[in-house]
Amino acid sequence: MAFRVKVSVCLIVFLSLSTAQGVFNYKDALEKSILLFEGQRSGKLPPDQRISWRGNSGLSDGSLANVDLTGGYYDAGDNVKFNFPMAYTTTMLSWNTLEYGKRMGPQLQNARAAIRWATDYFLKCANAAPNKLFVGVGDPNADHKCWERPEDMDTVRSVYYVSPSNPGSDVAGEMAAALAAASLVFRSVDLVYSKKLLGNAVKVFRFAVQYRGSYSDSLGSAACPFYCSYSSYKDELYWGAAWLLRATNDISYFHFINTLGANDVPDLFSWDNKYAGAHILMARISVVGNDNRFDSFRQHAEDFVCKILPNSPYTSTQYTKGGLIYKLPEENLQYVTSITSLLTTYAKYMASKKHTFNCGSLLVSEKTIRILAKRQVDYILGNNPMKMSYMVGYGLNYPRRVHHRGSSLPSLAMHPQSFGCDGGFQPFYYTANANPNILVGAIVGGPNQNDFYPDERTDYSHSEPATYINAAIVGPLAYFDSSNH
Repeated sequence: MAFRVKVSVCLIVFLSLSTAQGVFNYKDALEKSILLFEGQRSGKLPPDQRISWRGNSGLSDGSLANVDLTGGYYDAGDNVKFNFPMAYTTTMLSWNTLEYGKRMGPQLQNARAAIRWATDYFLKCANAAPNKLFVGVGDPNADHKCWERPEDMDTVRSVYYVSPSNPGSDVAGEMAAALAAASLVFRSVDLVYSKKLLGNAVKVFRFAVQYRGSYSDSLGSAACPFYCSYSSYKDELYWGAAWLLRATNDISYFHFINTLGANDVPDLFSWDNKYAGAHILMARISVVGNDNRFDSFRQHAEDFVCKILPNSPYTSTQYTKGGLIYKLPEENLQYVTSITSLLTTYAKYMASKKHTFNCGSLLVSEKTIRILAKRQVDYILGNNPMKMSYMVGYGLNYPRRVHHRGSSLPSLAMHPQSFGCDGGFQPFYYTANANPNILVGAIVGGPNQNDFYPDERTDYSHSEPATYINAAIVGPLAYFDSSNH
């Protein structure tokens, strides 16, 4: 296993028994949840790379447009860089680091490194060429026809961008949110870098507002059906402005938000739909800051929570018999971790002021929310009908046939020769053998509505990991780890 950690036999036994008995080591899970990002890196890897079966990749990214777009992350089990979900991943990882950094111990430095790997890339995307914002590298249609390692992929590395004539307010708004949120993470440790991030956030957001339109329309098959902006772009403008308000305290962003009429209260939160997250972020100013100008956002945030709580008269959320939030059949755990992240963060805000609210006749305290959030985290870590951890490398029983090219193919060290585009399918994709490389920390798409997980590599809607699933759970893991002390 490539995760280099010196650990005693006693600790291994303790961790195994803890997982089996339903008492979870959140500190271990937190470390692994952040480690996953090293397995998703694109570009030239640093000397301190811990997932050692990965190698350099995508070193010519951007060359087709005569720019440098190396770095960033592969979103999931493929070898494509989609900036839309990557930016959401970065925003969530930054938010969780902001809220729980003091509780993260030695993982704070690793979280910052994971954020910076993305933001360094975003800075290139925002500055590589005038009047262009680069938003992706790699032809997803060509990539998905191949099963090969990122280190020797030979598919075309197409470069995608939005511009005044082909706008992308959604992807630009999300990239602005990521840069603004990350600027807050680095403000106390690298002020020069923080200011650079914030300045670029302002610039990218201005672009998003001035040239309005959906990147799905501009990019066509390079965005859809992979990461279509189904909710359009108003939510990203709201989300981006909310983060810039927090980063700058410039009240003009508050006034801009009020012009959007962004009053939707959906019952999910994801890389596509940001309304609930923006409501929670803005509600902080009402609950913690006691500013009644933001009370409407607090009401939206609490309406969202009322739609999630299982015993609320306003609930619109389905649960499996095992107690898991169940939203959609594909990659359901992405919704579980993102919603859980909002729940723990709002519970944190409520606890700071001993705030409560009502869902009809149901009195909701921070404890009410915390119990539900903990149930979701514990389910993911092994307290479920399958008695399986859905985090790879955590506990003893976890997914072995993850839908992930690099994990499922022998590493360069084991097999230096390239497998080519389709040479990896028969021996490594369709096989029932376990993946040779353990993608430690990866959380897969998860079980179906019947709490069943088949652990089949070909079943990508359940077995594929994604950076945004992990980014959202970092906060809850830090929250529950610290609450144990």
